[in-house]
Amino acid sequence: MGAEKGLGKILILATESCAYPGADAVGQGHQSYPANTYILRVRAPVLFPEKFYLDCFDKGIAGIIIMSCGVECPYPGAYEALAKRIDRVYALMKGRGLDIRRLRLTAICTVCTRAFIKEVKQMHDLISELGPPSNDKPAAAASAA
Repeated sequence: MGAEKGLGKILILATESCAYPGADAVGQGHQSYPANTYILRVRAPVLFPEKFYLDCFDKGIAGIIIMSCGVECPYPGAYEALAKRIDRVYALMKGRGLDIRRLRLTAICTVCTRAFIKEVKQMHDLISELGPPSNDKPAAAASAA
């Protein structure tokens, strides 16, 4: 499947213990998902500070999906801390006029191939509709409209 011209990139932060094996199962099953998707294998997404997400959007990443283990995370308290961090990122995104749907936190297990594909396709459809992050209205303009 070729990448569509001009379509923004989707970054997936996939936990090495849950979501990354799920993504691997999608590949092993020869199932397809949009070619504008980039998967980054991470130990725990809670390690990424708020600024990381904002920098991604500044650099043209159109959507970010954080695929974690959810409450089954092997690191005690990590998922709860991540959920709180993402709430703070949403507030920062709103302040910048970024559509918060561009960032999604979801739990994907090692065999959740359908859920993986569904999440990627939903993000693909969303960024196809929204365009690049630079199309989002700045907060001041959004409140005036």
